[in-house]
Amino acid sequence: MTATVKPDPRSESSKKQQVEEMFDAISPRYDFLNHALSFGIDYSWRTKVRKKVAALGAQRVMDVATGTGDLALELMKIPGVHVTGVDISAGMLEVGRQKISHRGFAERIVMQQADAENLPFEEASFDAITVSFGVRNFGDLPKGLGDMFRVLKPGGRLFVLEFSQPKARWFSALYWFYFKYILPILGRLLSRSVNAYTYLPASVKAFPEGEEFSAIAKEVGYSSVTYTPLTMGICTLYDCQKA
Repeated sequence: MTATVKPDPRSESSKKQQVEEMFDAISPRYDFLNHALSFGIDYSWRTKVRKKVAALGAQRVMDVATGTGDLALELMKIPGVHVTGVDISAGMLEVGRQKISHRGFAERIVMQQADAENLPFEEASFDAITVSFGVRNFGDLPKGLGDMFRVLKPGGRLFVLEFSQPKARWFSALYWFYFKYILPILGRLLSRSVNAYTYLPASVKAFPEGEEFSAIAKEVGYSSVTYTPLTMGICTLYDCQKA
């Protein structure tokens, strides 16, 4: 059993509550920080997800932990697709709605506040589900994966982007130096959040990646799970299918 990592280990509040409060606090500066601190590599990762969704022929997609809607907007490059973006943070959703309206996609993207572990949708409602850098923040990972399985149509697929730990020793050393010492300082200065960018490396280190994640997904019902490390293992793309 993986230990639960919370943004503020000293607080008695649940991980779910702390994550919601953390993202509400950093939402006005989240987009700038997200792209700047990842050196813009996150754009190429979302492109890979969009191509997977397009190849599946999915038309009704749910983007879980949608945040400010970056992946939902990337999916708009697929003709005819409609996206329901859900997130626990009202602050992130409000920023996302402004972006979506400004870009003219308000009719194709609906943003809704919801808990990924208790989704307010009927069974077999979506052709595909996407999550970018959100499953790591679930309070109960098996429960979240299970509820996404419930609302996914038979033959549908769940695509998950999540940070992972590089395996090459030399690159891993550079990665963790940046993640543990540089990123928290920059993140704290730019976001004014004490915990957000110290929580990030701690949560990545605790996350059950690769085969461990695949095993959890299969336990809750997914018939097959494949995964592909991206950018020397900084990130992993999981493809989970519902039979």
